[in-house]
This record gives sequence, C-alpha cells and structure tokens, in this order.
Amino acid sequence: MKHTPAQKLEIIRLVDGSDIGVTATLQKLGIHKATFYKWYERYQQYGEEGLQPRSSSPRQVWNRIPVQEREKVVEIALDKEDYSARELAWHITDYHGIYISESSVYRILREYGLLTAPAHIVLSAGDAFKDKTSYPNQMWQTDFTYFKIIGWGWYYLSTVLDDYSRYIVGWELCQGMKAEDAESTVRKALAHANLPKNRRPKLLSDNGSSYIAHEFKSFLSDENITPVHGRPMHPQTQGKIERYNRSLKNVIKLEHYYSPEELQRAVAKFVHHYNHHRYHESLNNCTPAQVYFHQAQRVLQKRQRTKARTLQKRKEQHRKHMAKRE
Repeated sequence: MKHTPAQKLEIIRLVDGSDIGVTATLQKLGIHKATFYKWYERYQQYGEEGLQPRSSSPRQVWNRIPVQEREKVVEIALDKEDYSARELAWHITDYHGIYISESSVYRILREYGLLTAPAHIVLSAGDAFKDKTSYPNQMWQTDFTYFKIIGWGWYYLSTVLDDYSRYIVGWELCQGMKAEDAESTVRKALAHANLPKNRRPKLLSDNGSSYIAHEFKSFLSDENITPVHGRPMHPQTQGKIERYNRSLKNVIKLEHYYSPEELQRAVAKFVHHYNHHRYHESLNNCTPAQVYFHQAQRVLQKRQRTKARTLQKRKEQHRKHMAKRE
C-alpha cells in the first residue's frame, strides 16, 4: 500500500509521540520498521519535502523557511515552554503573522533540542459518545475531580464543559461531592451562558450519587435541562471532560497548596489559559472560546490570508535568489 506524504507525516508523529515503544506502535499501525525508518531519515534531513515521491531530477525548493523565521520559532519556543509544536505553529500564525507548518516547527524544535512534550498520543479513549453535537450549548458535560490541600484535606472540583466547543462554562471548588454542589456549579454555568429557558442544553454526567440524586434531578427538571448518563464503568462516554480533568491535574499537581484560596487561584489561571489560549486539534486548532463564541470561522479565514501572504513572500524571495545566481 502506498502512503501519501500527509499519511507518512502522521505516522511519524504518532510513533514519535507514542509511549508504548516504536516496535509496538508500528505493529499496531501495520507499518514495517525498515519502511518507517526510511521515511524518518528523509524527514530528519529534508522535512516534509523528504516525504514527497522521489524524483530523478533535482529541483530547487522555493518554500524553504528563511533563517530569520527559524530564529523566530526558537525565540518563541523558549518563551512558550509548555507549548507543543502544534500549538506553537498556530500561535506564530495567529500572533506573529507568519505561517509555518506544524511539521516544520517540530523539525526546528528537534534540531535545537527544544521538544518538551510528545506531538501525539497513539492510543486514545475509544467509544466516544455516539450523539455528536453540532453547535455550542447543545450538550454540556459535568464531572468532579479531587485535590488534596495540605492541612485542609480533600477538596473537589466540579466542572461544566460544553461538549461541542470544550469551553469551560462553569466550575466550583467544593468541600464535598453532594447534589447541592453539582447544582451550584450548573447554576453558575447557566448564569454565564445566559440561555433562555427554551434553549437549555442536555447535561451528560456519570452515575455518581450526586447526579442521580432526587434533588438534583428535580433541579434539572425545573431548569428545563434533560439529564443524560453515561454507561456504568465506562468513563469514555464523558471522554472530553475526563481528558480535561487529566490535563488540569497534570498542571495543578505540580505544586503544593496550603489553602483553598491558593488552589482556587491556580484553577482559575488554568481555566483561563485552557479556554482562551490552548489550541485544540479537534477544533481545527482554535481555542474553546473561539468556537464557543462563534469566532472560529473568522480565525480560520485570517489564517488562510496569513498563509497565502507568507508563501507569496517566500516565492518572491526564492525568485530573487535564483535571479542572482543566473
């Protein structure tokens, strides 16, 4: 089976970011090791160009990234140490007006030893919720997770996430996981979303005691919210909020907290970054806020203009360079 350059690049990224080893990953993907290493060697030497079908006649590459742009990538990467190659690529496009593909950024970071996180994870949660949403506030997901505060004990973070955009609509740090805590969080989300009563979302949750309690169901009914529950012992159904909680914990648990106020500030900082600055691959590399507030199309159109302008500039630079050689 022949693979396109895009498929080869995706396989390289998957293998490079896998935590189960190269051999096991390639076996799952059905790719021979010798074939993979040929692709990988050409990619290391020539970037995306090396994955193109090989031609017998040499040709000049007009789209070579200028030195000053490569230096800019390194400069921004040092400033945004927690960004992946994908996030850096779109940050540079959005905030610096230069289009550089994710694979090019990844290659530059590798050359300078600046890769700090895997580009991709090979194995993801399966069996996503079957009823896909098609617009914001069609369905929300909610869940609890927990943190230990030194000298205070366990505290519980209740979160409401919009299923379509992944935007965090509401959250609250609680001392327990009671029905009243879940209700309070949903009330905050409703106040933030400011939705009329005839346009309330469904609410997807697990089967925890707080979500199946009579008083919580009664509250949802009063607010015209339809409850939806995932299958027991099957957290993938609420996969988006499960992944959000995992990402949150990976950052929040790097520090110790000695009061609820300290933890509250840390969560608030993370939520703001997640909603407004974190690029999601599943959202066309837009942020949750851009999708939730219907700004994504404008962002994508601006990126297309930035890409066209950048490529045109490189063509002109290449043309001038070739003219000097003649």
